[in-house]
Amino acid sequence: MAENARKIYTNEDVYSDKKNKKKNLSALIGAAFIMATSAIGPGFLTQTAVFTEKYMATCGFIILVSILIDIGAQMNVWRVIGVSGLRGQDIANKLLPGLGYFIAFIVALGGLAFNIGNVGGAALGLNVLFGVNIKVGAIISAAIAVLIFLYKEMGKAMDMFTKILGGLMIVVVGYVCISTNPPVAEAAYRTFVPEQIPLLPILTLVGGSVGGYITFAGGHRLIDAGITGKENVKEITKSSIFGILIASVMRVFLFLAVLGVVSKGLKLNPDNPPASAFMHAAGTVGYKFFGIVLWAAAITSVVGAAYTSVSFLRTFSDKIDKNNNKWIIGFIIVSTAILVLIGKPVKLLIIAGSLNGLILPITLGTMLLASISPKIVENYKHPKWLLLSGIVVVIISLYAGIQSLLGMKALFAGIKSLFI
Repeated sequence: MAENARKIYTNEDVYSDKKNKKKNLSALIGAAFIMATSAIGPGFLTQTAVFTEKYMATCGFIILVSILIDIGAQMNVWRVIGVSGLRGQDIANKLLPGLGYFIAFIVALGGLAFNIGNVGGAALGLNVLFGVNIKVGAIISAAIAVLIFLYKEMGKAMDMFTKILGGLMIVVVGYVCISTNPPVAEAAYRTFVPEQIPLLPILTLVGGSVGGYITFAGGHRLIDAGITGKENVKEITKSSIFGILIASVMRVFLFLAVLGVVSKGLKLNPDNPPASAFMHAAGTVGYKFFGIVLWAAAITSVVGAAYTSVSFLRTFSDKIDKNNNKWIIGFIIVSTAILVLIGKPVKLLIIAGSLNGLILPITLGTMLLASISPKIVENYKHPKWLLLSGIVVVIISLYAGIQSLLGMKALFAGIKSLFI
């Protein structure tokens, strides 16, 4: 009888272990997709199209270098967050009291500005697909995003939403890529033997992929899923790389799709470069495909930006922490209201980009200091090569930040112009 009881317990234990592993795997993949789809927004589509038209096959080199830098940034941030079990702002506060509040403020501010632009992008996507008025499209898109956070298990709902739409974007852009018949051999060659080394586009792509809130999107999701500690470092690292690879596959497909168009001598419409590339590729159908990609890219970015931005505010108050989903919904509603009342999503995206140029060196630098601090990571040993790669990224992003500082006059003029 005792043996049977022991056997029953063992079987239940094995079942429970398998269930937990499956749950963890789903959360790890979900975190990767949240990070990736947060990066893949309207700005992502436009930047890739513009740089491909300007630099042609050499844009492959720009993308390759930006991917390597992105991986260095993400792995450092995710590992420190994962090992410590603390969100980015809490790590910063432990290192230097008050620093976390400052980081939370600038990340949330940048996230709000980006989210307004993302809501605008989602509205434009519905306009392309169904001819819906921009303001009406913004409200419809915001309502869909809000529904996710009304769900009891919002983490699972968010994971599923980003997985489905992330996969859809890759499939659609992959189809367009094949239909344009790009010069793949030349693109592969110039990826490793570029005609020039354009620094500014590399910095721009890096800022758009891991700047501001994006670096922390997946790491904070894993904390909420309870996947933390040294025992999970390998899985956390794999998830961070997977997230970058998802965004990178999308970037490469889009690059090849646009290259297939511009290599034939066709010009992109400067008012909407990615849309014109899709139209050149597949006519009216291609334009509708662009609408699908734009809406999916924008709405998933709305979800990622709202979730991550509010996760930085949870330190400020227990009320925010306990009512996390309500604050996320409020964040989306405020973003949508500003877009509907003020408009000008393009200007807001430019302003947000300038803010993000200042955020990455601060946040990543803080994480690197935390990686060697026993009071944050205890006896965990952060790999030296990873620390060095992070330092390189900080130096590169600091250069971009200085360029943003030089443009502060234009930044404040842009903010002023929003209300005139």
